[in-house]
Amino acid sequence: MRLEALELRLLRLPLVTPFRTAAGVQSDREVLLLRAVTSVGDGWSECAALAEPTYTAEYVDGARDVIVRHLLPLLAAVELRGGDVASLLAPVKGHRMAKCALELAVLDAELRSAEQSLASFLGATRDAVDPGVSVGMSSTTDELLEQVAAYVDAGYRRVKLKIAPRHDIEPLRAVREAFGDALLLQADANGAYADDVDAAAAALAALDDLELLLIEQPLGDDDLTGHAELARRIATPICLDESIESLGDLDTALALGACSVVNLKPGRVGGYVEAVRIHDRCVDEGVGLWCGGMLESGIGRAANLALAALPGFTLPPDLSASDRYYRLDVTPPFVLDGGRLHVPKGAGIGVTPDPSALEELTISTEVVQVQA
Repeated sequence: MRLEALELRLLRLPLVTPFRTAAGVQSDREVLLLRAVTSVGDGWSECAALAEPTYTAEYVDGARDVIVRHLLPLLAAVELRGGDVASLLAPVKGHRMAKCALELAVLDAELRSAEQSLASFLGATRDAVDPGVSVGMSSTTDELLEQVAAYVDAGYRRVKLKIAPRHDIEPLRAVREAFGDALLLQADANGAYADDVDAAAAALAALDDLELLLIEQPLGDDDLTGHAELARRIATPICLDESIESLGDLDTALALGACSVVNLKPGRVGGYVEAVRIHDRCVDEGVGLWCGGMLESGIGRAANLALAALPGFTLPPDLSASDRYYRLDVTPPFVLDGGRLHVPKGAGIGVTPDPSALEELTISTEVVQVQA
């Protein structure tokens, strides 16, 4: 298979509900879609990078630039297999979300031509997953409880609350008291307690009696020793997100005792092939695992559902139904069915963009020919 051209399409998708975190309020999502034009057909993917470098150092405009100027030339005049893309792109340091998007676009084209689903290629064992939902910070407790009640009524079986210093014990306790122990509840700090391990331990130990599934990324992404110290001082399991960008990062974290659960996002680790390697190591080490989300459109959600259907994903993923995020998605919407989301069964990622939705949501399009 040869890569002949790459279409980079930037979309803006307004969010149904603005998403409030410690970093600010997000009211829409810029999405970068790739369409790989190959000798065996087209393949689609989505880059997980945000518009601003607030989650990792990557951001949409930077991803577009590095794909066109540095990554794409490495795939020119090469007989491609999707599983080999990561190694071909290895000479470029970092830029994992950009690499993941390019890998998936090539994989999707290859798998569509072979009439094989991405789920089958990755090793999925389930045809549906039990999703969770992530809830941003609310202005009032009543507003928070209203949001959570709506999600519980819709069928979500796990709720994650964003937390930060002085915005942690009260909202979590309110949700636990309102919905009881039957609700799977977890917290995500996005590194908000990074200034002081002692202060973090004091604040987060107060959450131990709430029986949370986990506390996600309480400290900075480069502070594995701090997470190890914190894990020794609180009872609630520590989950790492931003800290785990590769299998090597995971091995270091486990050796230090920095976590017992991992939030695995394929864009953050450089691709779906690397994500499967991390999944397998978590299974071998008995580490809890779940698939995170980045407010993806239907393209990214389809691929992530295929990954989340692997047997080692033991906790509900952050892969909610389309109407949780967008009134108009680029694919037919994903909907809850008895509290579950079905994994696409079709070839490749199993979905394709709707042309009318693409036209309405597109900001710009660029097509780059690949020089043989």
